Amino acid sequence: MKPRETLSIGPRVSDHALLRFLQRAGMDVETVRASLSAQLATAHSAIAKMGGGEALIVIDGLTYVVRDGVVTTVLPSTHPADNARALRHRR
Repeated sequence: MKPRETLSIGPRVSDHALLRFLQRAGMDVETVRASLSAQLATAHSAIAKMGGGEALIVIDGLTYVVRDGVVTTVLPSTHPADNARALRHRR
């Protein structure tokens, strides 16, 4: 079962609401963001040297989809073909 398909008897919680909950519950979201950015710094530098644009960074079983210097989503690294599809997918 995918995380978003879990059964719920209450309302669905949006990503925005979840982020605000974490912030207001005392989680330092900016520290988490900075830590994630630092983990991706070396790969991001290499991407920039190759001209930037779109890229995938795979670290510790997760695929980070990067578009124009911004991580747009994080996916589980289950299959190499899934990584290629991640770049084709746009919202």
